[in-house]
Amino acid sequence: MTLCPRSQCAQAARLIRFFERESSLSTETTFESLGLVDSILRAVRAEGYETATPIQQKAIGPILAGEDIMGCAQTGTGKTAAFALPTLQRLSVGARALPVQQEDRWQDDRPQNDRKHNSRHQNDRRRAKAARPIRALVLAPTRELAAQIGVSFNVYGKFAGLRTAVIYGGMGQGPQVRALQQGVDILVATPGRLEDLQEQGYVDLSRVEILILDEADQMLDMGFIIPLRRIVASTPSERQTLMFSATMPPEIRRLADEWLTNPTSIQVAPIATPAELVEQSIHFVEPSDKLAKLQHFLENTACSRTLVFSRTKRNADKIVKQLTRVGIRAAALHSNKSQSVRQRTLAQFKSNRPPVLVATDIAARGLDVDAISHVVNYDLPDVAEVYIHRIGRTGRAGATGMATSFVGREERDLLRQIERLMKRKLTVDGDEPSWASESSNSNGPRSGGSRNGNGRGRGPGNVPRGASGGKRPRRRQFRSDAPVAARANGTANGEAKSSGTTAAAPPANRPRRPKKKRILARL
Repeated sequence: MTLCPRSQCAQAARLIRFFERESSLSTETTFESLGLVDSILRAVRAEGYETATPIQQKAIGPILAGEDIMGCAQTGTGKTAAFALPTLQRLSVGARALPVQQEDRWQDDRPQNDRKHNSRHQNDRRRAKAARPIRALVLAPTRELAAQIGVSFNVYGKFAGLRTAVIYGGMGQGPQVRALQQGVDILVATPGRLEDLQEQGYVDLSRVEILILDEADQMLDMGFIIPLRRIVASTPSERQTLMFSATMPPEIRRLADEWLTNPTSIQVAPIATPAELVEQSIHFVEPSDKLAKLQHFLENTACSRTLVFSRTKRNADKIVKQLTRVGIRAAALHSNKSQSVRQRTLAQFKSNRPPVLVATDIAARGLDVDAISHVVNYDLPDVAEVYIHRIGRTGRAGATGMATSFVGREERDLLRQIERLMKRKLTVDGDEPSWASESSNSNGPRSGGSRNGNGRGRGPGNVPRGASGGKRPRRRQFRSDAPVAARANGTANGEAKSSGTTAAAPPANRPRRPKKKRILARL
């Protein structure tokens, strides 16, 4: 990809700022200087890592000391290793859990005939209870992030002698239950599936020593607050709690005060800071022209690996269908896809011949894919902070990247919110239409998708909702008891009165149209 001299200068300036910031950190950046044991260092060296990132430098020491941590860092800064490495060391070096005592084993004093009922599930629970206890619990908001965390624990802990299991929804629970029955030291889970297996008696959290909440703000956005409270309440009060988040809203601070004890606060970058090595630009596009604009962009831009963000699941499938029709390989990734399809799509995207990945905001955080050259915001997100997470998929590990956004008429206010958050104006590519400087004046929620990108609760596409809080205005129908002939001639109520014909008022108790029929009429 050839850059103009202006772009080359901008890239050089960003590189200089990046390396100046890196050089200003402490010189003790090696993992050996952080107090890690040989078994952990061997695994780290085997992966080719030599120096620690800022979040790792600041978090590993306090975690090894047993302190509670409230960490805030943008995506792609190495948060997983920041809590995985010291957790593995604490569990492997510390005292091993004692064997399960006799009183903890399965006790069943019911008559023999009653015990025969559902004996298979009783045996499953007995084996799960007799296995080694869960000593560390990691909670993640999405299946992809949970799977990545599980891989990291397995890679970093391959010489530590600890067992790790990952449980999440979207697939059968049989393999996950069998893994729990064999004994697990570290459990990585999404809240929904974990709570389900808890209710079935397959998960016992009474011996958890370390509780880790990764991307806590995203879990709150996805509505997991009630399951989180129940899960945390089932763990011992005497535990070490680590909470990591890319943003720090007031809700997260309140939960930190509730669940953490004298936590050490760690922040390595300003909240909602965009990647410094990402070149950002915007295109003002009419909503009806976005598909053609995306096709033109992909056909005329040298992209190695491109990630396109859509606000809704339906729109993502529509984009993939259109791109495939014109000969561009594309695949969709959203929560309506089965877990096997999502894993297969990610594997294709990580391959040497990746398709264009069209995804909702489930791919905005926790997606660990190298060499994403371009991020395209087909729709701007409803929340300005999500824009930071989206463009953070590129420009990782010192590499440069490009992020472009298509801004329609109804998204002008969203653009201004993003620019206010970043405290900078985004570069406009192409002509700027006259409506670009106007305000959309929309008081209600904008079209498409909820905050977490799952497409619930609002209409698909780019159809404006107006100022009625996202609801369609009720159509006013002309009703009159004037003679049919008068209405056929185009006379209104006033004309009927002037001609001597009195229009009767509609009946007060007129039955309303059933709600179900109104909904079906809109489909």
